[in-house]
Amino acid sequence: MISVADLLVNNRIPGNYFATDAYVRGDLELGVLENRQGDRLIALPSTLIQGIYSGLEKETGQASRLVLFNCGRWWGKNFYSRFTEAITDYYGTSLSEMPMVEFMQTLQQCWITHGWGKIDIDQTYQPRGFLVMKTWNSPFARLAPQSGQPSCHLEAGILSAFFSQMTGRELHCLQTTCESMGADCNQFVIGLAKRLEPAETMVTNLDHDAIMQQLCS
Repeated sequence: MISVADLLVNNRIPGNYFATDAYVRGDLELGVLENRQGDRLIALPSTLIQGIYSGLEKETGQASRLVLFNCGRWWGKNFYSRFTEAITDYYGTSLSEMPMVEFMQTLQQCWITHGWGKIDIDQTYQPRGFLVMKTWNSPFARLAPQSGQPSCHLEAGILSAFFSQMTGRELHCLQTTCESMGADCNQFVIGLAKRLEPAETMVTNLDHDAIMQQLCS
């Protein structure tokens, strides 16, 4: 909440920190991309993402899913640290004190600006101990090989680590729908690993609603 007293001291009303035009800065001659803090950004070409998928599949087989998830966990921990640092410095408030609406607007813009598609939260099952995150236009789903199973293991790892750091509890993340399988969005269920464990075998033969009914029963 911005007070009148704050405006008398600082007459700037902060916009969304991750607004693309303000956040991404580049030098075409040097081929450098940076964020507004001067930290380097990298662009991942589609051929590299496809190469990561095929290389891991060839080298590790079924274990490639776990490798990608763990990479996402590592990425998610670092992402959370950078995200909270930027939010605290820019808005003058900690993430824990930020209203949920403002938090989601900031996270949504961050997701778009980094080229990960769109993201939203479904709090329908929050009273039962689960959060559902939805993403659209995911490059990780679009470029994944057809396997008959959800393929956004990297994103699942990111979300698992991000919300574990945010809540101070060790949370797991399970993808239940995937654009690579023809779904209109990717859906991820976040909760305690022990409670999500029964759903690991459901994702190939039950839809999202049926899985949630089973988890909440």
